[in-house]
Amino acid sequence: DQAARKRRRRAARKAKAVAAGVRPAAGALRPAVQCCTQRYNAKTRYGKGFSLDELKAAKIAPAFAASVGISVDKRRVNKSEESLNRNVERLKEYVARLIVFPRKASKPVAGETSDKAALAAAAQLQGEIIPLAPKAAVEWVAITDDMKKSAVYELKHAKAVAAKEGKDRHAKDEKDEKKK
Repeated sequence: DQAARKRRRRAARKAKAVAAGVRPAAGALRPAVQCCTQRYNAKTRYGKGFSLDELKAAKIAPAFAASVGISVDKRRVNKSEESLNRNVERLKEYVARLIVFPRKASKPVAGETSDKAALAAAAQLQGEIIPLAPKAAVEWVAITDDMKKSAVYELKHAKAVAAKEGKDRHAKDEKDEKKK
C-alpha cells in the first residue's frame, strides 16, 4: 500500500545517505554556465557537470572528481577562456575546503585528511556548496554632452526620430482621410 511504500522509500534514502558518509546535502558541485539564446545569455545558471578541460586545468582526475562530489560532463566543451577560468576557480575553492576521510585512520594516503581535529569537526554542509556570484548592480548615469556626441547615441537618436516621423505621417494620413 502507498503509505507503507512511502515509509520504506524514506528509510532506504536515509540508509543510503548514512552509507554515503558526510557529503553536501545539496548534491554534487556543478559548474557555472551561461544560458542559451539571445534572450537569456546574460543569465548564469548551474550546468550538468565540469568539462574535462576544466578538471585538467584544476589538476583533478575525472574519476577522483566523481568520487568526491564533483559532477563531470565529458561531452561539455568550453567556448570561452572566461568561463573556463571561472569554473577552475570554483573547483579550486571546493578542493581547498574538502575534507577527504582516510580509508585507514592509522595510515592516511596522500590527498586524505590526516588532521584528527578537522575530521572530528567535519559536518554535512547544508545549502548550496559554492553559490553563483550575485549579479552586478546596474549603475545609472546622467547622459552628458560628450555621450550625446558619440556615434552610438546619434544612431539611436536617429532611429527614434525616424520611428516618430513614421508614426506622425501615419497619423496625419488618417486625419486627412477622415476629413474627406
